[in-house]
Amino acid sequence: MSKTKVEKTNKIVLFKSKQIRRAWYMDKWFYSLVDVIGALTDSTNPTDYLKKIRKRDQELASYLGTNCPQVEMLTASGKARKTLAGNAKDIFRLIQSIPSKKAEPFKRWLAQVGQDRLDEIENPELAQERMKWIYEKKGYPKDWIDKRLRGIAIRQNLTDEWKARGIEAQRDYAILTAEISKATFGMTPGEYRKYKYLPEKSKANLRDHMDDLELIFAMLGESVTTEISQKEQPESFDENKQVAQRGGNVAGNARKDTEKELGRAVSTKQNFINQKDQKKLNE
Repeated sequence: MSKTKVEKTNKIVLFKSKQIRRAWYMDKWFYSLVDVIGALTDSTNPTDYLKKIRKRDQELASYLGTNCPQVEMLTASGKARKTLAGNAKDIFRLIQSIPSKKAEPFKRWLAQVGQDRLDEIENPELAQERMKWIYEKKGYPKDWIDKRLRGIAIRQNLTDEWKARGIEAQRDYAILTAEISKATFGMTPGEYRKYKYLPEKSKANLRDHMDDLELIFAMLGESVTTEISQKEQPESFDENKQVAQRGGNVAGNARKDTEKELGRAVSTKQNFINQKDQKKLNE
């Protein structure tokens, strides 16, 4: 599995400020066993701790070996690596072998985060509300959040349309997205990240660092691309690429007209990291 796909299926959740990696696998959440141990024991070497309890508890070792798969998750350095993982039932079994005062609150936490995902599948609006809450906690203004969430919906419509046109590889999605971005802003997403001084190894989403106008033109390019594709139904990748360029050109022309009226560039080097630092300086 590619790193991009791993990023899309993986999430990091927090238990008492401890990061726990999880992946949606075989229609269930699977959690990194090493991360769970780290959260429950505060061990400086959770991997070694897991080895020791497996030696001590042969029944547990047999259970984990039979039931817990190796699931790809991202390491702290951002690399996709397989790690021993378990679903909620497996984690409960693991907890039985770990003497920890955190066991009971962890069980309640595990039940809640698992249920959240199931609830969001049944009612996608819950996922949107959760995302809105996260952006609010990060300090984004509400009017920006509304545009960001709308942009996510437009992006989803576009990727659904590409799937309908037979586009499946993540690499192809990236190429088509780059065509729209280059036609809209004169920069590919990678170039745009450098323009905004976003760290190369950062997992930060580029659009989380766009201002209102940048988001609006990004939405316009993708929305027009979707409309053209639905109308013309391109069959080959090259035809999809041309549609992406045309959709981006519509947004690019609108951007240029806007820049003439405003007397400034729409694209800004400012990112949300800098905005937060500036806010601290002003306090």
